[in-house]
Amino acid sequence: MIEIVLINPRFEPSFWGMEHALPILDKKANIPVASLPLLAALTPPDLHVTLIDENVDPLDFDRLTKADLVGLTGMIVQRFRMREILTELKQRGVFTVVGGPWVSVQEDYFGDLADVIFVGEAEETWPRFLREWQAGRHERRYEQAEKTDMTRVPTPRFDMLKMSAYLFGSLQFSRGCPFQCEFCDIIVTFGRRPRLKTSAHVIAELEALLAQDVYFTFVVADNLIGNKKAIKALLRDVIAWQRDRGYPMGLMTEASLDLAEEPELLSLMAEANFLSVFVGVETPNEASLRETKKYQNVRAERSILERIHTIQAAGMEVTCGMILGFDNDDPTIFDAQRAFLGAARISEAMIGMLAAIPKTPLYTRLAHEGRLDPADVSVYGTNVIPLQMSRQTLRDGYVQVLKDMYEPDAYFGRMAALYEQKPPFFSAMNAYYRNYPWRHFKEMLKHIIASAVLFIRLLRYVPEATLRRAYWRWLIRLLRKRPNPRILLMFAVKCAMHYHLYTLSTRMATGQSAVVNSM
Repeated sequence: MIEIVLINPRFEPSFWGMEHALPILDKKANIPVASLPLLAALTPPDLHVTLIDENVDPLDFDRLTKADLVGLTGMIVQRFRMREILTELKQRGVFTVVGGPWVSVQEDYFGDLADVIFVGEAEETWPRFLREWQAGRHERRYEQAEKTDMTRVPTPRFDMLKMSAYLFGSLQFSRGCPFQCEFCDIIVTFGRRPRLKTSAHVIAELEALLAQDVYFTFVVADNLIGNKKAIKALLRDVIAWQRDRGYPMGLMTEASLDLAEEPELLSLMAEANFLSVFVGVETPNEASLRETKKYQNVRAERSILERIHTIQAAGMEVTCGMILGFDNDDPTIFDAQRAFLGAARISEAMIGMLAAIPKTPLYTRLAHEGRLDPADVSVYGTNVIPLQMSRQTLRDGYVQVLKDMYEPDAYFGRMAALYEQKPPFFSAMNAYYRNYPWRHFKEMLKHIIASAVLFIRLLRYVPEATLRRAYWRWLIRLLRKRPNPRILLMFAVKCAMHYHLYTLSTRMATGQSAVVNSM
């Protein structure tokens, strides 16, 4: 039988990687890559497929040498490890194919290390390639002529991954975003017309995740509310599924800030048990928002802060992306971002320096202006040369903002400012459990035990006494203000997340590690 191995290379330490928190949480990786189980589902059953996530299991190159075909996927932060793997496999004479976000925007990056590359989506090109490869007439490059019809995508083979090793599951609702942010590669790869799966597809994937004992899932959507009419219908079906199953799945996702202008959508998301939403805020500088064509953040009657507070008041925590180094940013932006995040009551913000991804409008513009650093690895952490400050000022300001934002009192102060407002977290679950008091009691007891176990692990793992004392102090404050078992468990997880963010930022600030850009 033909043997195919598909690999997701390991990540370098990063904001979303959670590397420093995972041992505390007894996990090996944050979230599974979506492409591997989907490609497995698209592979004919007469071909044997093995999925390897190097973040979970180490690679055995002797084992890979025996495969008929090895495929790699990867994002920009994985490109160096991808090259290492491809170099080793090339030396061993292994036939290799590469797809994913990075090679889709930088097609020549791996040169002749890969035998075949896939650009963009691959639901049609992957099966076509396999047929042609078996017939001995495959092409060097594959790219779909049309965007994938999401209503025809099969249920990913989650059963082929070690799902227990991941902190969260992942489930894709849609692809594409209607907006035109200059720096974003989503519209390059997936287009501006949002394409959604059917409710039947989504429910089948939820069931498949539950079968693997996954109870918290990140809903992958370039913009969940890109097609507002369609997502409302889908959310109503997810709500019905949650109610029928007793609300077994906590959900997280990403959406544009105009979600705050949609009361019905906010209500439906809360009822569907969405616990948090990631929003691309980017900057409090309106001139920078207009510069990057982030018009959805500036065209409302209410301020960004008011809209964030509206989402929080609906019972969903907000995490966000923030960017430093737009053309309209000068050194005052560092204090502006600190002040904004404090007022926004956002504990976790993915703060990064503006970076130009190939094929994006930003990359094209800056290349024309001669403002791109050609180095693959820049000591400044980004390939963009800013206008109103030096590269050193941008890098140092970025690192200092990270360090300041993740000092314990700053981080937990933002969290407390939100939690003590008493937003209606878990409103749908609470309404459901009012009809099942005994089941509710058992659920709360499980949360208390899980919180205690996690907190003990945290105190044993974290070496810094000052951090351990801070975690105790904020725990006591939380118990006085909001003595709720579910929120207690959220706090314990947030402590582990804080340790990751604190460690990452402190090591960059003290020169113990290179500057890692979140963009």
